[in-house]
Amino acid sequence: MSTPPLILGVDGGGTKTVAWLAPLDDCGKSSVLGRGQAGAGNPRAAGFEVAQANIAAAIDAAFADAKLPKSTVAAACFGLAGAGRNVEQQRISAWAKSVGIAEKVRVTGDAELILAAAKSDNCGVALICGTGSLAWGRNRAGDVARCGGWGYLMGDEGSGYAIALAGLRAAVQAADGRGPATDLLPAFMQKLEAKSPEELIARVYAPEMTRERLASLASVVFEYRSTDEAAEAIISSASRELGRMVITVAQRLGLTPGDYTLALSGGVLLNQLNYIYQLAAEGWHELQRLRPGRWEMVEEPVRGAVALARQLAAS
Repeated sequence: MSTPPLILGVDGGGTKTVAWLAPLDDCGKSSVLGRGQAGAGNPRAAGFEVAQANIAAAIDAAFADAKLPKSTVAAACFGLAGAGRNVEQQRISAWAKSVGIAEKVRVTGDAELILAAAKSDNCGVALICGTGSLAWGRNRAGDVARCGGWGYLMGDEGSGYAIALAGLRAAVQAADGRGPATDLLPAFMQKLEAKSPEELIARVYAPEMTRERLASLASVVFEYRSTDEAAEAIISSASRELGRMVITVAQRLGLTPGDYTLALSGGVLLNQLNYIYQLAAEGWHELQRLRPGRWEMVEEPVRGAVALARQLAAS
């Protein structure tokens, strides 16, 4: 029997790449034939060769999971962190076509997947908050806008990395005596197995302390957010930064206040529900009129990649 037409959706981030293989003709648009996973798929963070190898490995795993021979699919959508601009998209697209992954290929940033997974018309604003942060949106006229996504040196406000860094700074300032006392100091020492504040230097600057591992230390700040003034101030400031990103995108797109969807994803937002409540309470403190009307959590952005691949195949 011949294999029915297939499509591929790929979600590539800073730590993992997820690929889903689905049938092109799926009335319910919910069938997944095979799932695969591999390492980082962010071409800017991991490098193009590493990202491409991991994307290929995830796709191979999806075919294996589906117990189907690997073949060229009708359409594939790659939603990759670090690929929000034309230069990255063209390079990944050219590679995917050259190795025969799909007849039609689309490469986009990872934020678009979130909105596509949340809404069939792909309109509204998507907010990612994990190791980094980014807001991206589309209006019904097809205009798009983004805010943030500048990386850990120039941006990523409100992200896990930014929260962890702010917490560590508050801790060492307390150790110096140039900042108020905070429970974050002993908490970080315990978390990093540092016997003295000075040992934090060796732990934080160790070669194995990647951006992703450092960002995971944001959990310490969240743990003390309701009992420690420094932690509370950090989380409050971070939530306002995320709110500003969404507001900026909504303003640029002329979205109707209270009538647009905000799709939320990323490890920090998905694992820290209190952060979402804080965002709802304080993120729109300055511009209440631009609040979203509907909030949607997206746990599997790769669903959006499959939806976009299906649209691409039909075009």
